[in-house]
Parts: sequence; structure tokens; C-alpha cells
Amino acid sequence: MILIVDDRPENILPLKKLLELHRFSVDTAESGEEALRKVLNTTYSIIILDVQMPDMDGFEVANAIAGFSKAKYTSIIFLSAVNTEKKFITKGYTSGGIDYLTKPVDLDILVLKIKTLQKLYEQQQELRNTQESLRKEVEVRTQAQEALTQQMQALEGVLSSLPQMAFTVTSDGQLEYVNEHWYRYSSDPKKLPECHPDDDICDEWDVAFSQGMEFTRELRLKDLTTGEFRYHLLRIVPIRQQDVVVRWIGTFTDIHPQKQAAELLEQQVELRTSELLLKNTELEQTNHELQQFSWVVSHDLKEPLRKIQLLNDTIKEKFLKENEEAVGYLDRSIRASARMATLISDLLTYSRLSNPETYQPTNLNTLLDELLLDFDETISRTGAKISIDTFPTIETMPGRIRQVFQNLISNALKFVKPDVAPIIHIKAERIATLAIDGEPDTNGSYCRIVVQDNGIGFDEKFLDRIFVIFQRLHTRSSFEGTGIGLAIAKKNIEKHHGLITAQSREGEGARFSIVLPIKQV
Repeated sequence: MILIVDDRPENILPLKKLLELHRFSVDTAESGEEALRKVLNTTYSIIILDVQMPDMDGFEVANAIAGFSKAKYTSIIFLSAVNTEKKFITKGYTSGGIDYLTKPVDLDILVLKIKTLQKLYEQQQELRNTQESLRKEVEVRTQAQEALTQQMQALEGVLSSLPQMAFTVTSDGQLEYVNEHWYRYSSDPKKLPECHPDDDICDEWDVAFSQGMEFTRELRLKDLTTGEFRYHLLRIVPIRQQDVVVRWIGTFTDIHPQKQAAELLEQQVELRTSELLLKNTELEQTNHELQQFSWVVSHDLKEPLRKIQLLNDTIKEKFLKENEEAVGYLDRSIRASARMATLISDLLTYSRLSNPETYQPTNLNTLLDELLLDFDETISRTGAKISIDTFPTIETMPGRIRQVFQNLISNALKFVKPDVAPIIHIKAERIATLAIDGEPDTNGSYCRIVVQDNGIGFDEKFLDRIFVIFQRLHTRSSFEGTGIGLAIAKKNIEKHHGLITAQSREGEGARFSIVLPIKQV
């Protein structure tokens, strides 16, 4: 904006119109005091100032304006029709004027000068803006540099306190800082420690460095004091600012004692494994011999028992028919021999459980139908009712899973209430997990089988005992048996990687739950 100062309005108006025709913004003042008030509140690029004014002439106004910050870059052009002498022109320049024109003024020349001064003002303004922007940028950079210096000092303080070798690497891959531990392995802070020839990492580090990736590697470094190569774990992490790697921070952690311990442990494990393999071979041989022994013993024990039973029956029929007391003793001897034969058979069955067998898809419904034929006489005698759900095909060892159901059904038919027909229900459903209470799932990987009866039941505080060999909850006089059946069932289920348990109350029947994998791994 341009300010015209003249005490005569007739001088202001034509000059104002002329400048407005040339698209200049123009303001006016009719006295020096008014001009000073306006300069205090408005920034002007050019002031056209009449020299001869009452009260306060142009020189005085110019001297006053020179002290205003808003007029620091303002150009002053003096106009005068009276004071045309050289001394006045000199005074105008010394008062801060850029030019001193005498009237009559060539308006075209005046306009050209104003345009030139306006252009200079605008260029100076752009230059000042640029300078201010640069000043602020320099200030920001200075603050950033100071903050970075403080961060580096803090980082170096942290790294110097670490028990490991610590260092930093610049973004162009040069070592920047190392802590005191570095000098145990390298005498030069700009040179990496000497690595074992088999632990060269240059190629791997170059790849990690080019991709800005964290780098971790075990290697051996040469101790300058002892000349020994010690195992270290090298870890170098990139530090990013605005997704650009600005430096790397690395550590060498001494893991030599751990490596030695690990190597010693590996040697011990290898030695122990060899010993276990040898022991396992010996154990397999011993098991084989025990199986052969059990067969021989069972045969040798069964044969005398059969002879004892046969001889007792013969004596009973031929010589003691009339002697009821002798017959009673012989019956007890025959029953004891029968129990002994059953016990030997059960023990032989239990010993066979360690023999390996193969899994195969098994139709449990067919297996159960065949098994029930073995109990046909007992079912008919007791009036038992047995219902069986449809089972999915399961991978099992058929002979062993048959033993499980044989023992459970036998117990359900044996442990019954007086004068109450046994009712047995065998049901199955697929579940999602290997858990007795697993959630039903039509596509589950496991099958839950439940054998439910209405027999005499048992107190659940004895649950742990019923699956232990030779453990009985009832006397032989009450119920026959050897106490091995459920132990055999549990061992067979474990061979199938399954679960078995029971729930019961005295007088309310028993519920045996089994979970088996549909397919064996």
C-alpha cells in the first residue's frame, strides 16, 4: 500500500487517481501527525511525502517514521515545489528519503519510480520471508541436533553400563560408538573383533543391512588377553525414524559357559540315550523271556489243576456218593481249583497286554453282537435286557477292545440286585476333545462310549481301587472273580490312547465311561 501525505487535498486527489489507475492501493494523510498515526497501525511500501507542510514538515515526519518498526522497509519519496535548492535535496536524502522530486513532477517518471520501488519492496519482502523460513528451519534443525545429541549421550550412557560388548553403527555401515568391553576383543574402535574362520558373517550381515532387518547370529570371538575363541551371541537392531534406518545398535553377549554346558549336556544325553537303547534292548529280551516263562508256567500250573479237578470228580462219583460231608469238602476243593485256573488265565491275559498289536478299523456293533453270544446262557438265566446304540467305525486293536467290553458286560451281569433282572444300555456319541465330559460334535475326532447298568453300584470313594489289579470291593463269597478284569480294561484303553472312568452310588447302578480316538495317530 502507498501513503500520500500532503496538506493540500487538490494535490493528493490527482496523484491518488493516477496510482489507482495503475492498480496500486493508496491511502492518504493531510498532515504529518495523521501520517504518523497511520504508519503506527499500517505497513506501507512507499510514502510520498510533501516537504512544505504546516506544523510538521516532511523532513520531521521522515525522521519520526525512521524510528517505527513498521516503516523499517518503507521507501520515502519527497515532493516539493518550494524547497528545490541543493541543501534541501541533501536534507531529504539524509532524512531517510529514497528520492527527492521537485514540482512540477513528470507523472510518468514518478509512476515508473513507484513501480520500481514497489517491485523492490515485494522482492525484499519475499527475501525476508525466505530468510525467516530459513531461520526457523535452522532453529528446528538446531533443536533436533541438540535433542539427537542428548539422545546419543543417553544411549551411550546406557550402552556403557551394559555388561555386554555394545556398539552403534551409522546408516552407511560405519562403527560409530563402542563401549569399554569392546577393547577386550578389539584394540581399534573402528574395527570389528576377530571371528573364528568358520564363523564368517559378512554375507549374512550385508543382506540384513541392505534390507534393514534385525540380525542375530552365534559366533566365536578371539579374546585378546588369552587368545581363546569364546562363543558370543551377536544381535544388531535397526533404529528407524519415519521408517528410515538412521543407525543400528548391536551387542555381543558372552554365551561361552552356556555353550560349554549345552555341549556337555548333549554328550551326556547322547551317552544316556545309548545306555537307554541298550537297556531297552535288554528289557525287550527280558520281556520276551518273561512271556515265554508265563506261558510255560501257566501250562505247567493248569495241567496239575485239571488233574486235581478230574481226580476230585472221580473220587466224588465213585467212592463218596453216600458221604455228604466228604462230598462237601470235595466240592469246595473243586471250586478252589476252578478259581485258581481262572486266576492263572487272567494273569496270563494281563501279562500279554505288553505285546504289540496293530490298529485296524473296527465295527464295534458287530464285535458286541458276537460278544453277547458268549453271554447267551447268563442273559437267558438272569432275564437281562441289553440295548446297544449304533457305533461309528473306530480304529482299535479288536482283541483288546473285546476284552474291555467283555469285562464290563460280565461285571454288569454279575453285580446285580437280588431278584432284579439286569438292564444294560451301551451308548455312543462323537465328541470334539479327549475328555470324559467333552462337548458332543457330529464330526468330532473322539467317541464317548457309556456302559450303564442297574446293578448294586459302589461308593465312588473307592473309584481309584476298582481299576487296580487284585483290588475287590466285595468278598469272594458274595461275588466270584479275581479282581483283574477292570485292571485289564484300563490298560487296554490306555493302549488305545483313551480314557476310562466310572460314576456310581451304592444301590443305584454303575456308569462306565470310555473315550477313544476315532483314528489312531
